Amino acid sequence: MSKAGALDLAAGVGGTIQRSEVLCAVDKYEKYHVCYGGEEEERKTNYSDMVNKYYDLVTSFYEYGWGESFHFARRWKGESLQESMKRQEHFLASQLALKPGYEVLDVGCGIGGPLREIARFSFASITGLNNNEYQITRGEELNRAAGVDKTCKFVKADFMHMPFSDNTFDAVYAIEATCHAPDIYGCYKEIYRVLKPGQYFAAYEWCMTDSFDPHNKEHQDIKGEIEIGNGLPDIRLTGQCIEALKQAGFEVIWEKDLAEESPVPWYQVLDGNHFSLSNFRVTPLGRFITRIMVEALECVGLAPEGSLRVLKVLERAAEGLVKGGRMGIFTPTYFFLVRKPQCESLVMTWGSC
Repeated sequence: MSKAGALDLAAGVGGTIQRSEVLCAVDKYEKYHVCYGGEEEERKTNYSDMVNKYYDLVTSFYEYGWGESFHFARRWKGESLQESMKRQEHFLASQLALKPGYEVLDVGCGIGGPLREIARFSFASITGLNNNEYQITRGEELNRAAGVDKTCKFVKADFMHMPFSDNTFDAVYAIEATCHAPDIYGCYKEIYRVLKPGQYFAAYEWCMTDSFDPHNKEHQDIKGEIEIGNGLPDIRLTGQCIEALKQAGFEVIWEKDLAEESPVPWYQVLDGNHFSLSNFRVTPLGRFITRIMVEALECVGLAPEGSLRVLKVLERAAEGLVKGGRMGIFTPTYFFLVRKPQCESLVMTWGSC
């Protein structure tokens, strides 16, 4: 069901944006970012519009190149990207000890690739939270095709203001999604609120590492490329994420940048020094062929005007990600497992732990 062909890709460019408005949407999106004179505060203030424009514009490209799951993973030698992504999703489910009967929240679920994989692996029921209408429509279609539509569903909402009661979920996870939050403490606090006492939240975060120097112009340029290429208002340091989790009330069980000990660099799939047939579409050569194809589709009117501009945004992201990975200043695989204290329920009943 993934968009495998050129015409599928062309038909999906722009998501819910009218085809005639795609070029204008790309222009507005780019102007949010520092490369085009944009300011961080403006991106944070308008994060919902910025992120929605981003995913309307790029989801079709992601699905064409990556399949149903849009994330990186720690990889073993001889392992394909798809195999590593599934293993990383299973690892997360195992860390949360998911089991049949659990009600689980996927924060920022995309089109639901990990959601479906984790549901089939754990037999848990999963709610995918997403603020992008186009991705939800695609996700519901894919859920029906996979036969998980009875136990998995989508809710359209902002993860900064979740439409759920306190203490609703048995577990919560996020895969490279909460990096879009304008205020990470506020996002974690909402997750804390909807999670049941004594239960766990796990996530893979996009972060700048301790090697990032905010006074180094090259480092700042790379950070800017990653932000514009991935719809991010800012990229936080790993330590800032942990501090925000603690302030939100979580107990940190363990945390680690999984990129540090990955046998295969997480960015290898995008690196020009590496060639892969199994992941051909996301390799530099594959991206070059896609660029030629998109240019032709746009020229004959099958793809909307502005499609090539969208692809160039993603090309810029790939370049920034590879440079950030090589220099060790950025990671997409900073993992943490945290717990909402059990005494939360006692506080409500007795006033103390």
